[in-house]
Formats: sequence, structure tokens, C-alpha cells
Amino acid sequence: MTIKIYGPAASRAARTLWIVHELGIPFEHVAMEMKDLKGPDYLKVNPNGKVPALVDGDFKLFESMAINLYLAAKYNKDGFFPASLEDQALCNQWSFWGVTEVEKPLLTILIDMFMTAPDKRKPEAVAEAQKVLPKPFNVLNGALQGRDYLLGSTFTVADLNLASICSWSKPIKYDFSPFPNVGAWLDRCLGRAAYKAARNTK
Repeated sequence: MTIKIYGPAASRAARTLWIVHELGIPFEHVAMEMKDLKGPDYLKVNPNGKVPALVDGDFKLFESMAINLYLAAKYNKDGFFPASLEDQALCNQWSFWGVTEVEKPLLTILIDMFMTAPDKRKPEAVAEAQKVLPKPFNVLNGALQGRDYLLGSTFTVADLNLASICSWSKPIKYDFSPFPNVGAWLDRCLGRAAYKAARNTK
């Protein structure tokens, strides 16, 4: 049965579009328009009226990280979802860490730079976000020392989930020169064919 992914490609649904391409999962993409998010049909899928959402048979799920971890576990291939409980916990750790430590400041800068009218911009909020980011990126830089990916030499759902957040650093041209391990890791992740395919999903 084909799963359904709800949400525009230029939203957090991009994370789930990446993982279905990565794992070769047949899917139907329901792009949605903002006006439809509060409609009664969609609210049966996700009562929050937000994207993304997943429908897999009779099973419905919202929250991008939960969706991706579910798909990684269900459709695992080549160690993409690791076997040990400890490594699975690390996948959870890095996924949630990305949301709590990195997503908000990157999104603050991105929205201000590209989606806010010049007279509505908040340079003080952008400055604060820029001040926050070095701390988590320093943590990530240390975690990647001597390894290609978060769990070692293999690309896993941990890398995909975190890189999907860190990808927002590209349009704002964030300078990773103080964090070379992060910059190299992110380029490896975003260079994958599945990421490029997800970006071209209509």
C-alpha cells in the first residue's frame, strides 16, 4: 500500500520526502495549500492543521521527526535504522537535539532574510539567533571529529533528520569555517541523490 505524505516540498515535509526517496518507499505526495490546512478533511489527518502528516494504511502520524523515525524503522535497509537499542537512541537524540537546539535560530534568520518585508525585519532577533548557533554547532563539530557521519561511517536516519534542519543554513550562507567537520558532513549529506530528488518533488 502506498503511503501518503501531506505538505509542500518547501516545508518540513521536505524531511519526509527525503527519507522516502532514500529508502525507495512508494508514496503519494499531497502538496496541500495553506488554505486547506484547517479544512475538515485534513484535520482528520492532522488535528493540529500543520504539515507534514503521514497516512500509512489506517495509521496516521504527525511531527516530521516522528514520521521519519517510524519510516526508518519500518522500511529499514542497509543499517539506515541501526540494530542496537543504543544506536537507535542516538538517532532519537540527534533528531530531537536538532529541533531543540538548531531549528529555531536557523529558521529565525531564514524567515527574516527571505520571507519578511524589509520594513518588518527584526535585526535584533537575527543577531540573537546568530549568537546562539555557534554553541550547538561546536557540539556537533566535536561529535563528528574523526567520523563521516553521526554514528560512524554509515549514513543513518540520524544524519538525514539533523541535516534536513541544518540545510536551512545554505540559503542564509552560514559560515561553517569555524566548524569544518559540520560543513563537510552537511555537504556529504546534502550531496546524496535522494536529497536532490526530494527537492524536485512536485
